[in-house]
Amino acid sequence: MKRLVVGILAHVDAGKTTLSEAMLYHTGELKKLGRVDHRDAFLDTFALERERGITIFSKQAVFSLPHTAVTLLDTPGHVDFSAEMERTLQVLDCAVLVISGTDGVQAHTITLWRLLERYRIPVFLFINKMDLAGADRAALLAALRARLHEGCVDFSADADWDAVQESVAMCQETLLERFLERGVVSREEITEQIAARRVFPCYFGAALRLNGVDALLDGLDRYTAQPVYPDAFGAQVFKIARDEQGNRLSYLKITGGTLRVRDALSGEADGGWQEKVSQLRVYAGAKFRTVEQAEAGMVVAAAGLTHTRPGMGLGRASGAAAPVLEPVLTYRMVLPEGCDPHTMLPKLRQLEEEDPMLRIVWSEALRELHVQLMGEIQLEILTRLIDERFGVAVRFDEGSIVYKETIAAPVVGIGHFEPLRHYAEVHLLLEPGERGSGLRFDTTCPADTLDGNWQRLILTHLAEKQHLGVLTGSPVTDIRCTLLTGRAHLKHTEGGDFREATYRAVRNGLMQAESVLLEPYYAFRLELPADCVGRAMSDIQRMHGSCDAPETLPGHTVLTGRVPVALLRGYWSEVAAYTKGQGRLSCTPDGFAPCHNTAEVVAAAGYDPERDTENTPDSVFCAHGAGYTVKWNEVKAHAHLDAGIRMDTDAAGGSAEQPVAARRAPSSGAAEEEDLRALFERTYGPIKDRGFEAFQQSRKQSAAREQLYVTRIRPDDYLLVDGYNIIFSWDELHDIAAQDINAAREQLINLLSNYQSVRKCRLLVVFDAYRVKGGTGSVEKRHGLDIVYTKEAETADMYIEQASYDLSRKHRVRVATSDGLEQMIILGHGAERLSANELKWEVEQASRHIDEVLRDLRAR
Repeated sequence: MKRLVVGILAHVDAGKTTLSEAMLYHTGELKKLGRVDHRDAFLDTFALERERGITIFSKQAVFSLPHTAVTLLDTPGHVDFSAEMERTLQVLDCAVLVISGTDGVQAHTITLWRLLERYRIPVFLFINKMDLAGADRAALLAALRARLHEGCVDFSADADWDAVQESVAMCQETLLERFLERGVVSREEITEQIAARRVFPCYFGAALRLNGVDALLDGLDRYTAQPVYPDAFGAQVFKIARDEQGNRLSYLKITGGTLRVRDALSGEADGGWQEKVSQLRVYAGAKFRTVEQAEAGMVVAAAGLTHTRPGMGLGRASGAAAPVLEPVLTYRMVLPEGCDPHTMLPKLRQLEEEDPMLRIVWSEALRELHVQLMGEIQLEILTRLIDERFGVAVRFDEGSIVYKETIAAPVVGIGHFEPLRHYAEVHLLLEPGERGSGLRFDTTCPADTLDGNWQRLILTHLAEKQHLGVLTGSPVTDIRCTLLTGRAHLKHTEGGDFREATYRAVRNGLMQAESVLLEPYYAFRLELPADCVGRAMSDIQRMHGSCDAPETLPGHTVLTGRVPVALLRGYWSEVAAYTKGQGRLSCTPDGFAPCHNTAEVVAAAGYDPERDTENTPDSVFCAHGAGYTVKWNEVKAHAHLDAGIRMDTDAAGGSAEQPVAARRAPSSGAAEEEDLRALFERTYGPIKDRGFEAFQQSRKQSAAREQLYVTRIRPDDYLLVDGYNIIFSWDELHDIAAQDINAAREQLINLLSNYQSVRKCRLLVVFDAYRVKGGTGSVEKRHGLDIVYTKEAETADMYIEQASYDLSRKHRVRVATSDGLEQMIILGHGAERLSANELKWEVEQASRHIDEVLRDLRAR
């Protein structure tokens, strides 16, 4: 018997819970058919749900079909509880979307459809309340095809089966060809089309009267396929709840293998954890039965886990995608006199982890608690829950809007953290992302420049914090953040140093950027009499909204569009007044867009980013054995690294990324000499040995490179080449490496082989292999070169530094690298530095020499 997890979704009042009751009653799981209006529905287990007649929390039930064991997940329909619905989508094998036959496709229905499309969930549609006046089957099917998908096909029991097969065949060209040949579409082919989301079976009926329910259940049994699960254990957490005794329960779907009681589970959250499952429960409404093990495809509530979070993957399962829906309103919580907010905060965190759409924010500066949520109904429910669970009667202010910030153009942010005996520098490229994309993190920093473990740590620090904008202190979003370069100190860098440098780099970039304030929008659907359309369109324009052309339907007109949440609040009462109760407004969150009154909101916020000490844009440098603070607008002049790009404004006002000093030819100007001396002293202190003099002398010698090229290279000289540093410093090799790093490595070896054949020196090319598990290192001789691959935990920098120290005692040693810190170290050992550009020049001279020899040979 196959096993399926089926979710039921709908806009509010479509009859979703009634359909759930009918399915359980029809399959024999219920002996009596409950009703929402009678407050005895089987899946409305909480008193609040029965009082208000709405579903607030997702519920689980189980029933059996002839060939299928079904776990049914009933989800909330009200938009305020959409987060509860969305996180349930992570574990569904298919969904039943319920649509009211009298209301048709609503704004929230479109939101649900987009979410189902995002999660690639096969969908069966049940068009309910077809027994009521005004429900037109043909018109509804046409609307479904027009507004949802043309693959909506009537599968009702009384539908013409030949027409059904033809409609299914029309959804794919190859299937249509087979249908024309055979005249029939097989059950397996229908199942395949449904799973691929090309066909969406539609069933028309009335759940309250049990009409059409049997056809829907038969369709779920016949036209669904069980997913293929791996043998290795995996599970997806989608909900956290607590039972009547206060035990924490983690609802999860087993996506592979088997989970048994007393099995140990682990994760990386909160610094890493490992806990044992103490109990496994299979719920059916408010009741449950315990099981000793859960197999793939089952949904269970696991007790004994305290670190799980909704969306977390366990075992081989990966974490779920970030939710699309976000809270749009924020309220200040007023605690009763004598209630300590620090005592209350941990209790509120319990509610927060049970409902990820609820955000609890503690403002240390104001010493206030704020909550962010979806709407006023959710606020009422929250007030009741706090009172019932914790015995605290809280109040809330009138509330305001949740704002966000983004940027309009690329910018480079620099963060430097160098108090005494600490060191870290980070350069980040901040670029505007697509609207609704959130924050994205990446790295283009070569491993030769900054070790991979430090890079991963920086990306972790980018993701672990809610970064605030500089206009109102609101969270930033829709930004792609790329690590360009960074530096650690061999002795003094600790993990916390990169945390500070990373946070400061983000903030530094935001201070320089052109920031954009974003506000939440609602997508609305407004049904009203035709004579009220002019008033409604005028109101929408006044509220800085937009709407599509009016849609005229029998008896009323429909307007759809989007409006800022801040201006649509309370408009429900206006609609009821000027339509004399005949109007109907439904809204659903529709993301964030540029704010309509930015200046007013920024002025009201009164936020000063330079006084926000917890999110400082300034950096810390070190001189004379003490750290000192550098203001954000002066950090670039003090930075130890060059990010490799600069932001130039073109004629059209846009920004362009161009290579800078790191890719220019070497210069011996006095200003650069001073910068290099300052860099040396900041890194190693006042000059007491020959390190800087050797460095300076090597630069003076480089002015006469052609003479050195002819006279200074001897057969017993050594040239050590930092392979990957050179690859990512030469543009032509960098471009090859972007496609194939192995090809870039071979191209460098070929170029250096030609060079060695002319120069006759001893040439070692060193490549990092420190991330190869169990690597012992190796040396390969090829074309006169010694090609070195470092061992595990040994970088090319470390190998070259040791080799230059050993060899420089008896030989003249040159090191080719553009890593400034490495240059300083090897110069202190008595070796000579050779930049990537200088090596490139010498290689080009060698290539010209080879070409001249070949021309002479051909001439003879």
